[in-house]
Amino acid sequence: MFDIFFTEKYLLCKVEIVNLYKIKNQIILTKNKMYRISILALAFVAVAFMTSCSFKSSESAYKKAYEKAQAAQNQQTTVTTTPATQNVQIAPVATQPQTQTVDVSNEPVRTESVNLISGPALKAYSVICGSFSLKTNAEGLQQSLKAKGYNPSVVYNPSIKFYRVAAVSYDDKSSAVQSRNQLRSTYPDAWLLLKGK
Repeated sequence: MFDIFFTEKYLLCKVEIVNLYKIKNQIILTKNKMYRISILALAFVAVAFMTSCSFKSSESAYKKAYEKAQAAQNQQTTVTTTPATQNVQIAPVATQPQTQTVDVSNEPVRTESVNLISGPALKAYSVICGSFSLKTNAEGLQQSLKAKGYNPSVVYNPSIKFYRVAAVSYDDKSSAVQSRNQLRSTYPDAWLLLKGK
């Protein structure tokens, strides 16, 4: 009987020990989870803090630069000049108009056979501002160019099935090159078309 009593006690103690290990492991796992969550929360707070500080510093830097520019502008406007007391005679200088000859022989030109759809007839060289597969898009650009003071034409190239919008047209290549260069400020892809037969 004594044996049974100790065996039961032993088994009960063993079960209790196993339960204590299980509880200990659960506590350790819970601590690890809490540790991870706290680390993530701290990282999030640090990122939020750094981000908010960087926006404030950049705003203040812009504000300082703006105020500095305003002060410099105010100083420039308050500067006064005193008139000179000496009489200086200026002799007129004879100037001759300078004509610059620009070599346009190397300027790229595309030669295409086109049919006039609307607008004035094309001359030898035309500045093309847009190419469209739809006629309505070409007519839209034509109206936009008319509003800017141009007299544009819409032509159709049947071989490639594209509508071209010519802003201006010239008989000589040098005038067409100069006009194309001016139009490139608004239409960077403007190019020269040589009217084909």
